[in-house]
Order: sequence, then C-alpha cells, then structure tokens
Amino acid sequence: MNEQPTTGTSGLEAVRRAGIEVTGIEVIDESDRTAKPSDLFWPWFAANVSVFGISYGSYVLGFGLSLVQAVLVTVLGVVVSFAACGLVAIAGKRGSAPTMVLSRAPFGVVGQKVPGVFSWLISIGWETFLAIMATLATATIFRELGWGGGIGTKVVACVVIAALIVAASVAGYHLIMRMQSVLTWLTGAVTIGYILLTFDQIDLDRVTALPGGSGQAVVGAFVMVMTGFGFGWINIAADWSRYQRRDTPGSQIVLWNTIAGALAPVVLVVYGVLLAGSSDTLSAGIVDDPIGTLASALPTWFLVPFLVASVLALVSGAVLGIYSSGLTLLSLGVRIPRPAAAGVDGVILTLGTVYVVFVAQTFLGPFTSFLITLGVPIAAWAGIMIGDIALRRRDYDDAALFDASGRYGAVDWTSVGTMLVASVIGWGLVVNQVSGTAWNDWQGYLIQPFGLGTRLPDGAGWDGAWPYANLGVLVAFALGLVVTLVARRSVVRRQEALVP
Repeated sequence: MNEQPTTGTSGLEAVRRAGIEVTGIEVIDESDRTAKPSDLFWPWFAANVSVFGISYGSYVLGFGLSLVQAVLVTVLGVVVSFAACGLVAIAGKRGSAPTMVLSRAPFGVVGQKVPGVFSWLISIGWETFLAIMATLATATIFRELGWGGGIGTKVVACVVIAALIVAASVAGYHLIMRMQSVLTWLTGAVTIGYILLTFDQIDLDRVTALPGGSGQAVVGAFVMVMTGFGFGWINIAADWSRYQRRDTPGSQIVLWNTIAGALAPVVLVVYGVLLAGSSDTLSAGIVDDPIGTLASALPTWFLVPFLVASVLALVSGAVLGIYSSGLTLLSLGVRIPRPAAAGVDGVILTLGTVYVVFVAQTFLGPFTSFLITLGVPIAAWAGIMIGDIALRRRDYDDAALFDASGRYGAVDWTSVGTMLVASVIGWGLVVNQVSGTAWNDWQGYLIQPFGLGTRLPDGAGWDGAWPYANLGVLVAFALGLVVTLVARRSVVRRQEALVP
C-alpha cells in the first residue's frame, strides 16, 4: 500500500527522534488519528492572517464597486471559497490520506496524475510566490527604516526565509501544527496593532460616496476574491484533515475550515477596502508594492514588528504549500521519503526565489499570469472532487487507492475528460489581465463568439465588463460539479457496493 521506499529501522527511528514526520502518502494509522476538528483552526488561520490580505481591498475597489458591493463581494467570496475547502477536507477524514491520493477515487489511480501535475505546479508556484513576497517585503521595510534594503539585505532575507520554510516542511505535520498555533497569536496581534495605528486614516464620507459598479464587475471581483483565498488552497485541503478521526462529523470539518480560513481575510479585506477607498495614492501604491505601501502608513517604531509579522505570515502560507506539494509529488509516483520530497520542492522554491529577486526583475508579472491560468483546471478539479465526495456514503477503500486494479480503476475517463473539457471552456472565458505578458493573450477565445465582449485593436485589452469577470473559473467549477453529480452517480454506487 505504501508507494514509498522503506528506510532501515535505525534510520526511521533516528528521524522520529528528531521530530520529523516520516508518514508519506500512505493512509494514517488508526492510532495516529487523534486530531480534533478545532485543531484545524491553527494552520488555516495562521496561513491567512497576513496583513497582505489588506491589499486585496484595493484590488476589489479596482473593479469600480461601491462600499456595500465591496463588502458583500468580500464576505461571500471568502466564506464560499473556504467552505469549498471544507467540503474537500471531508475526504481527508474519510480516507486519512493526502488530497491528491484521495483524488484517485474519482479519477482513477493512474488518471489522478492529470490533476496531480496541475496541483503540483500551482502549489510549488504559489509557495515560491510567497517566498518572493517575503524577501521583497524585508528589503522594503529595511529601506523604510534606513537600514539599506539592497542586494545584501535580499541575500540574507532569501536565505533565512527559504531555510525556515524548508525546515518546517521537512519536519512535517506535527511541528507545523505547533508552529502555526504560535504564529496565529503573533501575526494576529500585530495585525490588530496595524488596524489601530492606521484607523485614523479612514475617511468614511469618501468611502461611502464611492459609486456602484455593474453586475459584471461584481462577478469579477467575487471570482477574484474566491481564487485569491479559499480556491488557492482547495487542492491541498484534505492534507490537514487526514489526522482527524473517521467518525468526526463532516459538518464539523467544514465548519472549522470555513471559520479558520475566512475569519481573518474577511476582516482584513474589508478594512483594506476602507483604507484604499480613503486614499487614491494608497490604493495605487498597493497595486505596485503592497507591503511597502501598507508600511508607509505606519509610524517608524512599528515597522520592525510589522516586518516580522508580515514575513512570518507569508512564510506560514508557504510552509503549508510546500508540505502539500511534497505529498503531491509522491502521489505522482516519485519514490522518495516524504521529508526528501519536501526538500526537493524546497530547492525548487529557493532557486525560483533567487531567480526572480536577483535576475529577472520583470518576471513577477508573467509568473503571476501563469499561476492565475492554472486556476481554471484546479477549479474544474475542485468541482469534480466535491461532486464525488457528495455522492459517496462510505469511507474510501484504503487498498484500492494504491491499486490500479482495485475498485477505483486505473483511469476514470469521465472525470479526466470532464476536467480537460471544462478547462478548455474555462480558459476561453477568462482573459489575461497582467501587463507585459502578451504570450498569455491566447485566453478568452470564447468571449467574442458568445457576445460577451470585443478584443480591442493591437491586443490593447477588451471592450466590455464581462471579459474581466473571470467567468471561466466559475464555469469550469460548475461543469466539473454538475457532470460528476449526473454522470458518475451509478459508478460511485457500483464502487461502494463492492466488498473490499
């Protein structure tokens, strides 16, 4: 059942004594499933309490929304997206295995490699993005303090940040859970301090006078918030619930995932709306340099705790990502121990951070565009996965998750085909919104045929509000969900009728 090579007894005991989690993609032993639903609060809250979330207020207002519209979009987008994470997390307590191993139930043991590749790419990409942001944030704050902020600062920041991320992810689940519980209090306290110190900069008269936007703009902002928060974690959601007891009510898993993930972002983004809506200068600055612009609103004496909290919050998110990307790598058939898989991804993260920070200063835009593009197939996968979870009434067959001749089969062509078709349709209904990335302008090929907008001459953008509403993400998710609920109902029933 274990697809990883076994290590010698002495080596295994050595890493256990060092506090390193050696469990890879195999099913967690019954005796180790001791976590409570409330334990899910720590990793999800700590990874999403970053003051970076305040910058999303500017992005939401960028769609031309009023205060009421912006608040509504924020609350619904954040809560719905993390509730979706909670639904995927139900699979973790049912199967006690990583998300991408449990994804073998709807896709087949071999077919799961299709979403697995997309999941690994987007996980390694986002964790690298967070490491880049943490490095650049350090340099920005040092510059604000007059302590330099040049190449030397970036080198030290890059080394320290990469070391923290890799060390925590190699150590594994138990250390990460303890670390996240500490970071929750630290970053939470500093975030509250930031709000208190900048609250006097809010101009309520100006914010409440903001004009309302169109329905298309509301949809676009809603999708942006969903993809920026809960949907950014959905492909790893079950990794943190696999230590839960299997008799834990699914409703409790969903509840704690939603509360823990959504609580901080709702407060932070709404506050960001108030802050950005009060100052055009602040709002414009956040687009180009979110951490530096947010820091400019603070008194000098608070910059150091702000720096520490900002960097640790970004590191916290990257740790969750790299831990899960290592598990995904193993699910694709790479036969190395879990700590080594996390180490491999750590090397990739470090090299990517070094390249972007020190070599390709203009790479961040194209990099972001590439990651956003990957969001469409992940949305399609999420719809399929949630649909499959909704259809099942029993726990997963542990052995069949690792056996292509078992009840889940090698390839479920319905799921694989649905994901591919939904992705093709989804890409046709989103457009590239990152400047300087003309190579990604191939998207949006269904917008004109469907009468949703017109491409401007010379590739200068799109005319109309619908092209920028990111409908493709919602469409890909909906197609995956509906097709699964309709076309795979009988398949799931046959699978669950089989005797292990």
